[in-house]
Amino acid sequence: MISRPDQSASPEAARLLEESIASVREALSGLKFGNVSLTVHEGRVVQIDVTEKKRLKPN
Repeated sequence: MISRPDQSASPEAARLLEESIASVREALSGLKFGNVSLTVHEGRVVQIDVTEKKRLKPN
């Protein structure tokens, strides 16, 4: 579940959260098979790892 910034969150925190969500959406777009892994440090997404698997058709 993705939480949205509430009214008490600072504008900077809200901006960072929205940027993180946009980055995750970008990582997921077009991905058919694979993994998206988030690294969070002190409540912030600091790294996004994408592992894409290519499915080969049998001969």
